[in-house]
Amino acid sequence: MSWLKHKITVGGRNDRNPLSQGPPVIHEGQIAFDSYCMVCHGLDGQNTGVPFASQISPPIPLLASNEVQQYTDGQLKWIIENGVSPSGMPASHGILSDEEMWSIVEYLRHLPRAGSLGEPAVYTGDCSAQPDQSLLPEPPPPRLRRKRGSRLCARS
Repeated sequence: MSWLKHKITVGGRNDRNPLSQGPPVIHEGQIAFDSYCMVCHGLDGQNTGVPFASQISPPIPLLASNEVQQYTDGQLKWIIENGVSPSGMPASHGILSDEEMWSIVEYLRHLPRAGSLGEPAVYTGDCSAQPDQSLLPEPPPPRLRRKRGSRLCARS
């Protein structure tokens, strides 16, 4: 099944990431990931603190796993853009810009170690908690047009 997904089902195999590689793009990718992907994949892309990640069928994959990392950059962008039916992975076409999707791909190539960013506040109830930003590159000057997503916790 994995061969089928990697070679036939998932498009974008030969597409190349047009963004430069490095800390600024990784940071932009983390911002976009936090606003769109972290509810299902956790802050670290490895499902840390996501209570339902292993309980749905199919389970939400660990994004640092060999199965996911073996996709080309173009395939990862295709998955983000088009989703994976019927897995529950939604399409982001029309929600995220191409630049944001490509920056998420770069972030996926440089995920922090599992658990190092803590659990999403939406599941802990601690809206004051912030992930340890020291594990990520220094933030670059703003480049993305879209601002960070709205808070998932109510302000007190």
